Amino acid sequence: PGSTRLSLIAKASRKAKVRGGVIADAIGAGKTVISIAIILQGLEKSRKSAKLPNKSGATLVVVPPALIDQWESEIDKFSESLKVIKIFDHNSLKKVSVKSMMEADVVICPVDILEAKNYLEDLFRAAKLKKEIQEVPKLPPYSGQMEVTEAKGVWIPATSQDPYAGSNNSNNQKRRNVTAYYTFIYLKAIQELRNQTFKPNDKGVPLEYFEWERVIVDEIHESLCTTKAEVAEDKTFKEKNRRAGRELLGITEKDIRKRPLIFRKSIFGLTGTPLLDSSSRVIELASLMGNTYVIGLSSHWRKLERESSRDIFLHNYLEPKQSREVRKNIQRKCQEYLDVACCRNKTGEEMDGIDKLEHVRVVRMTQKEKEQYLKSQSGIAPESKSLSITPADFDPSSGHDITKFLKQNAGLQSRGKELVRICREILSTKGDEQTKIVVFTDGRIGAGDIAREFLSADVTGDGSDPIGCTWLDVDDSIEVKNKKISWYQTGDATEEDRARPRVLVLHFEHAAGLNLQSECHNLILFTPLYVGEGASTSDPVSDASTELQAIGRVFRAGQTHHEVNVYRIEVQGPDGEECLDG
Repeated sequence: PGSTRLSLIAKASRKAKVRGGVIADAIGAGKTVISIAIILQGLEKSRKSAKLPNKSGATLVVVPPALIDQWESEIDKFSESLKVIKIFDHNSLKKVSVKSMMEADVVICPVDILEAKNYLEDLFRAAKLKKEIQEVPKLPPYSGQMEVTEAKGVWIPATSQDPYAGSNNSNNQKRRNVTAYYTFIYLKAIQELRNQTFKPNDKGVPLEYFEWERVIVDEIHESLCTTKAEVAEDKTFKEKNRRAGRELLGITEKDIRKRPLIFRKSIFGLTGTPLLDSSSRVIELASLMGNTYVIGLSSHWRKLERESSRDIFLHNYLEPKQSREVRKNIQRKCQEYLDVACCRNKTGEEMDGIDKLEHVRVVRMTQKEKEQYLKSQSGIAPESKSLSITPADFDPSSGHDITKFLKQNAGLQSRGKELVRICREILSTKGDEQTKIVVFTDGRIGAGDIAREFLSADVTGDGSDPIGCTWLDVDDSIEVKNKKISWYQTGDATEEDRARPRVLVLHFEHAAGLNLQSECHNLILFTPLYVGEGASTSDPVSDASTELQAIGRVFRAGQTHHEVNVYRIEVQGPDGEECLDG
């Protein structure tokens, strides 16, 4: 592009063997079973390929922290011969020797293991970089995000380094520098680690040292690129977890041999929620799942993680002049990758005979609760306060505080009583006296703690014993969280099992990947997830997807009951006025 208004376009391409792909089957269609079948198919060759010092015959399965025990359970269900090692954190890794890693068939680890206490410190120590690097960098608590690429109003840039005149947060460049430095140091440590020699009985050797037969990444969509808006809206995967996952997968390293996780045969990503609505995400996915280069890869990563504000401005300035042919090729190659490397099977006959019954339980708040409901609308002018107010009516820049309002709505006594009433009705139904119930809440507004308090108290005032519940505490280790979830995935075998609470309280952020259909066929949505523009989320499509994912924990193939009950609690005003829940 230039004053001549002409541009010269050169096209180069190369064919590459796709070493993996994406299994994007619908929820309950058997992604885990397919993965186990892949492992079993090449088991004998995998075992023979194991060789010291670091060539393991195992398939490394990288999963969200809460799914480690579930994966082991599924492997036990469909195979009798696989040797499985579970790595929950740094402490559990210290119990595993190099020899054991060599002889294992499957190693399961959490995608955010870089967050595990002392893991990175020990990696640097094993790599003998402690002297060279004075201080081990901390994992950045933010992921790569697209910048604002337009300036509104009077455009008077202060310097050439700030061409958007303050439209972007001044800390964003510092964050990009911090994340780029972390990535550089982390990858440098890994290269040094692989130059070291360990004995077969040495324990606690970092996972990055080994070469795996193959790698399988569950819920792969969680680690793909995001915009700032998506990070604010999508709380199903915390931003720090996202950064940890991106670093472990080596998402910004094009050379597959220099990535943290090396494989010999293939790498597969599993997801029931592909989120492949942009070329940027497909470009990342193609590079991760099979090392396929799609045009625009280098530019994409540089913009996302490392470019300066000035570079972003210049890149964006030139982008509109990018040839239509180039843009068309990017889209075409992205679609080609999806056609070749992604498969998506839907549940069909497996769901025949299983009905989803939705129950909306409408309750009315008391007059006193109405007063509290209106009072909690902090910052709203008295004449504007009403039962029909929506989150979009709150303007934080004007001093409005929506947090207090949302939490008060979740904590209405009438809502808590209805939750307890529903649970008691279910547990008093013939044949369901010992059934297990899942309650989903919006953890971003503290609704999980509120639901737990209601279930642990006599809110009905009739003197009956509290129902009680199990919840995932923020201080629970990964191992403890997996154990708690397993109580609601398998039948009661002992008196201790039967004595446990029948109710499991989860946040929507726990929805991804859990299989609860064997023991649970009743699910309660305690608070609505979608709270509209201006609140903790503003994307009804994303929220509907997250809610469907939560329901999919019990309404899925393998459900042992013919009916799955989904209860929604809707609170109205004293005279039936529609409120936030409606």
